[in-house]
Amino acid sequence: MEPVEQQVHSELVHSDSTAKDESSNPSTASAAVAPARPERRSKARTWDTPPAPVPPPHLDDYKSIVGEAEIDELKFLARELKGKKVKMVNSTAVGGGVAEMLNQLVPLLRELEVQTHWDVITGGNDFFEVTKAFHNALQGSDYDLTQHARDIFLMHNEQNRERIEFSEDFIVIHDPQPAALIRAERRQSQRWVWRCHIDLSSPNPSVWGFLRPFIERYDAAIFSSQSFARQLPIPQYLFYPCIDPLSEKNKDVEESFIQQVCDEFGIDRSRPIVTQVSRFDRAKDPVGVVQAFKQARKYVDCQLVLAGGGASDDPEGAAVLAEVKEAVGDDPDIIILDLPPWCALQINALQRASTIVVQKSIREGFGLTVTEALWKGKPTIAGAVGGIPNQIIHKLTGALVHSVDGCAYQIRYLLTHPDFARQLGQNGHEHVKENFLMSTNVRRWLLLLRILQAGGAK
Repeated sequence: MEPVEQQVHSELVHSDSTAKDESSNPSTASAAVAPARPERRSKARTWDTPPAPVPPPHLDDYKSIVGEAEIDELKFLARELKGKKVKMVNSTAVGGGVAEMLNQLVPLLRELEVQTHWDVITGGNDFFEVTKAFHNALQGSDYDLTQHARDIFLMHNEQNRERIEFSEDFIVIHDPQPAALIRAERRQSQRWVWRCHIDLSSPNPSVWGFLRPFIERYDAAIFSSQSFARQLPIPQYLFYPCIDPLSEKNKDVEESFIQQVCDEFGIDRSRPIVTQVSRFDRAKDPVGVVQAFKQARKYVDCQLVLAGGGASDDPEGAAVLAEVKEAVGDDPDIIILDLPPWCALQINALQRASTIVVQKSIREGFGLTVTEALWKGKPTIAGAVGGIPNQIIHKLTGALVHSVDGCAYQIRYLLTHPDFARQLGQNGHEHVKENFLMSTNVRRWLLLLRILQAGGAK
């Protein structure tokens, strides 16, 4: 599978103008005398060419993190599946949590001698505009489903069905975009699984009604949270998404590299750093993060980093980025980084440099950026939506919020209560270690494949 080429640049939004005068508010006096900020590059650095792929880790590399017994269990579970063929299909090779997980999951299953392959569907802008609208509608947005949208969706799925060969023992289709790939006729022993990564707790009735007949043809469905499950005549399973602790985005990095990245982007590590890492997507509410930050900064000195990018199946990213820039204006304490998807090490460094990580989503499937922040021991504030409450137990592993005002309050509170913030970070790390690592995800897949192989399907 060839990586999707993208020409995305890192952009810095900054100004040499001074911050607005807040001297009338005594609680902002400390912000007024903040140390001089490091000079930012006058010209943004660009990454026009992806770096050479990093070889994926081997199973035994995880022993130091999860223990030898867990790795031995994976090898035992895979024994009955050796030689079986699995095909994973999703909508993009880069950008987003699904692609990141498949980049790590597929090589590990292959190492266990489960012959796993990964295909990506193709489509024009018209197709991805429709599927983006479907994606939002399935997570509760209003949408008027037209016959034209239905036709575009079905046409591109049919074209991909003819292009992709489906001869494997197990076919796993990820998310709504390729959901109609399932064939009405297939060999009796073949098993099809629909893996849904989005929040289906309150779907748009017309879009769900259109997709549901396709989903009911599958042998099983997998959801990321208990609340996402629907009334379906097929077995349903709960799989938490996961992160790979040895990936470029999550592995330990040298302190000197963290400092280098901060210097590159003009981030002052002598001052508190509030960071949100996510695609520029309205569901991630980056404008709301800007508003919450500006409220909090009236009382505590801090700076905001919004680090994100786009995905090849999301045509709205440029428009959302423009909205964010407009909300930021010439604020010198807010840094916007529009990064290509191969900047995983830079994202890693930014998260580790952060004092607080925010993920103020208003709609969310699971929110792997929350998982990443918790793994790095960072006190994390996130919207109480989708699968995020499975990760953040309020006031135990992080802070859940429901509004801009609530987010602003939690930023202020955590910055002024560092011991409590530090304890949240420690608890969050342990929660991820127990529930949301790649080794656990591999175990779930092996168990499900064995169930399906034994006839545990509809």
